[in-house]
Amino acid sequence: MPIQKNIAEDIALMAHLMRRAGFGDPREELETRAAMGYEAVVEELLNPEEQPAIDDELMYRIFPGYEGAAGAPLNQADWVFRMVNTKRPLEEKMALFWHQLFATSNSKVDNPPELTRQIAMFREHGLGKFGDLLVELAKSPAMIFWLDNHGNHDGAINENWGRELLELFSLGAGNYSEDDIKNASRAFTGWTIAPKIPRNPLGRFFWNFEYKAEDHDEGEKTFLGHIGNFNGEDIMDIIVDQPATPRFLARHLYKFFVADEPQVSDWNITPPNDPAAIETLVAAYNESHGDVRAILRVLFNSEFFKNSRFARVKSPAELIVGTVRLAGNYDGFRPGYNNLAIECAWQGQELLNPPSVESWHTGSEWIDAGGLLRRVNFASGTLGDITLPGVRAIIDRVRSQGELSPQALVAACLDYVGPLEVSESTLVELLTHASVGGDLTWDTPEEINVSEKKVGKILTLIAASRDYQFA
Repeated sequence: MPIQKNIAEDIALMAHLMRRAGFGDPREELETRAAMGYEAVVEELLNPEEQPAIDDELMYRIFPGYEGAAGAPLNQADWVFRMVNTKRPLEEKMALFWHQLFATSNSKVDNPPELTRQIAMFREHGLGKFGDLLVELAKSPAMIFWLDNHGNHDGAINENWGRELLELFSLGAGNYSEDDIKNASRAFTGWTIAPKIPRNPLGRFFWNFEYKAEDHDEGEKTFLGHIGNFNGEDIMDIIVDQPATPRFLARHLYKFFVADEPQVSDWNITPPNDPAAIETLVAAYNESHGDVRAILRVLFNSEFFKNSRFARVKSPAELIVGTVRLAGNYDGFRPGYNNLAIECAWQGQELLNPPSVESWHTGSEWIDAGGLLRRVNFASGTLGDITLPGVRAIIDRVRSQGELSPQALVAACLDYVGPLEVSESTLVELLTHASVGGDLTWDTPEEINVSEKKVGKILTLIAASRDYQFA
């Protein structure tokens, strides 16, 4: 019995890790990972290049409309496909993290392929040095257009990029002056978008970054106490060494991977919920000189992370992708990913189109009256469909336990869906429904049919519960 208890705890901890560092795994994959050991799985996640990437050539042969698509829904579907099918879950989860932090919206950019290229950049650089990522972000044509740096010229600066770089992307409010914004903006003059080849007759061409030396302000600049003829890279070098930067990044990582926190706009007046955890992440930043991989290694192996189960409301993308990964109805190349992408938008998270540079408000604000109804209907409708392969796998596992009491049925379903911890009130409701008709039996075709539908009903109710909304 103690061994079984340890195995169950290992699987529960692994499920927690995969919900946070990925989008959740079905039970068979959790058992395989648990057998590898927690720390070994953390290292595998942190080194995604060791796992096969999505085969872009094959993907675009099967989904030719996705490649360079001019419409946002197909670019969103491209990304949802990758979230569902990736063998590199943390790489994709980090792309979502950076997209939420460095919010860039197609509502203004109006160039979905450039948003897709920005997400690809997050995949490539998202686990590297924070300073390197900031430089790549500053060169992203989508970001340049989004925050108007193509209109930032020597002698006629535009402060949009400089302001948001400091306030929302690196330091946080209260850690810089208006003069710092102006001088950061001066340092990024000349960072712009190259002219495109005319669209016709050869079709749409991507934007490219261009540095125009003749448009760069070569004058002396004072930025965060430093004086010099700074260019953009110099600004980033100064930013990453500011005491406020590791604290700002640590709080974002904690909010995304560990537990819900107040919205970012309140951080300058609201302390973190777990100051000791933030200090641990700050120390990891300083020791690694801003290496995101090293910071996440500390985070995932920490006790504050391991003890934070179900402390975050799932974002719409997490809820949708996690549910279909469990149900197995979108594994591989099949139609319908655009529907999943649209479902994200209906639930309040339109990928590639955050509502503002401040990004989405997360946590409990994901769940308003309309959003909650869609979330419940989607999850319960998916996990309650006993024809889906992942649901069939859960039914087979339940059936392998033989005749089950209502209590055992509920326990088995909660175990295979999560393992999911639920409140006492949810448990009472599940037991009430499970008790109808007595024990679960599998002796005759009629009993099998009744029992399968009963399992499906319990899965429907679990997916509809308040508890399923948390990761």
